Amino acid sequence: MHLRILLPSGVFADVPDVRRMVVESTDGYFGLLPHRLDGTLALVPGILHYETLEKGEVYLAIDEGILVKIGHEVSVSVRHATGGADLGHLREAVEREFLALDEHDQVVRSALARLESGFLRRLERLQKGA
Repeated sequence: MHLRILLPSGVFADVPDVRRMVVESTDGYFGLLPHRLDGTLALVPGILHYETLEKGEVYLAIDEGILVKIGHEVSVSVRHATGGADLGHLREAVEREFLALDEHDQVVRSALARLESGFLRRLERLQKGA
C-alpha cells in the first residue's frame, strides 16, 4: 500500500510499500492489509502503526482525523502527528498534547457560545427598544 499522512500544513509522511497498518478508530482498532476493501474511518487520537520491508515497524502518534483507502492508496488526514520516539513516549505525547488540545478546543467553543448568546440577547434588546 502507499500511505500518505497529511496535515493542514502539508505532507507529514509519504510511505510506499506498506505491508500492513493498524489505526484506532471511533469503533476500536482497525487493521489494514493491501487487499482489504476500500473505505473510510474516523480516527481518534492514538498510535498509528505500519510496517514496511525497508523500515520495519513504525509507530506514529496522531490526532483525530480521517483515513481513506482506495485500492492500494491510503490517505490519513489529521490535525497533528509526531514520530521518532519509542512507543511509550508516543503514548504519553498523545495523552499530553492531542487530548489536551481537545480540552482547549472545548474551552474555546464554550467561550464562543457565551459570546454568541450574549450578542444575540443584546441584539434582541436593541430590536425591542427600536
